[in-house]
Amino acid sequence: MNLTKTFRRLATASAVALALGGAAHAEEVTIGFTGPLSGGAALYGENTLEGLRMAAEEINDAGGFDVDGENYTIDIESLDDKYSPSQAAVNGKRLVQQYDAPIIFTPHSGGTFALQAFNERDGFLIMSYTSVPAVTAKGNELTVKIPPNFTDYLTPFTKITMDRFGKKLGVANATHDYAKYWTKEFVPVWRKAGGDVVSMNPMDYNKSADFYTGVSKVLSEDPDVLFVGGASEPTGLVVRQARELGFKGGFVIMDQAKMDEVAKVSGGLESLEGSVGVVPLAEYNTPGAERFVKLWQEKHDGVATSETAYHYFAMYLIMHAMQEAGSVDDPRAIRAAIPQALAKVDPKHNPYDVTDVTEDGNLGADPQIAEVVDGKVVIRETADYKD
Repeated sequence: MNLTKTFRRLATASAVALALGGAAHAEEVTIGFTGPLSGGAALYGENTLEGLRMAAEEINDAGGFDVDGENYTIDIESLDDKYSPSQAAVNGKRLVQQYDAPIIFTPHSGGTFALQAFNERDGFLIMSYTSVPAVTAKGNELTVKIPPNFTDYLTPFTKITMDRFGKKLGVANATHDYAKYWTKEFVPVWRKAGGDVVSMNPMDYNKSADFYTGVSKVLSEDPDVLFVGGASEPTGLVVRQARELGFKGGFVIMDQAKMDEVAKVSGGLESLEGSVGVVPLAEYNTPGAERFVKLWQEKHDGVATSETAYHYFAMYLIMHAMQEAGSVDDPRAIRAAIPQALAKVDPKHNPYDVTDVTEDGNLGADPQIAEVVDGKVVIRETADYKD
């Protein structure tokens, strides 16, 4: 009998048993998600969800995380709301009642407002990926807003494109709630700067795949600049079709659309000449951003976007907040622990170097602007364009 081999088999069996025993004792905490996973905004919804998945997979593969002496792993329960606020509300009820989710992520303002109608009463924390300021201005005590306010971009976007192309604006953006907020805030800023809105024809980016008729209507008044935006893929179609119809001016691109994703559909960065928008993740120089882009490229095709990176960070933030709160199911304690949790997030898990949260729940890095000049992305600082 070979005793050496026997001892090795016993040691291996013991190690496996211990590993299985540890996994068996780990508790699961369910994190909910409601967002568009079908329709025109499906890529946007999948990008946000994938950021959560990437972080959860890393956390679980590392053995989970400990809270008050108990070990936990993360289970993500995702539901498609097709970008519909009413469906987001239905999903939210289901995520709480059926899956006991103490936290629900949603990547649109309509979904956020729908959930805010009952989240404090039903007891769950909303992690909202929208840059609409009203999300936190309402005073909901169980809401955290992840990205910067879009209002930080209005004046810089106006000054850059108006100075370069002219004062006539055509509005050809989307029709969902978030786009309506943008239009409501952007148009007065454009006019205050001396500009004129010569045409306005928002379109349903979530349903149409052919925007020629709508774009033609906007271009009929000969605008210098087009205001576009929604999910990246339909935004790219609007840009491409505007160029095919002979438009030579600039684009103001709403922050939901990402230039590098838009360019894949519109015909490359050359088609976006004169555009202003948010800085592509690949252009950020933080260690966390560079690491995340590499991590993404190892496992995915396509572009690593800010919504993916922000959600990756936000999942780690929630994990640390649970640890600081000493609870995985008390949303008020978890929300209260967010400031302390921010200091615990490793920089490699924080692509945008988010280090602060306001009392009313605003996260978000200092916003930067991307302008396409001679077919290349040039970064502009918002502080250079303040009133």
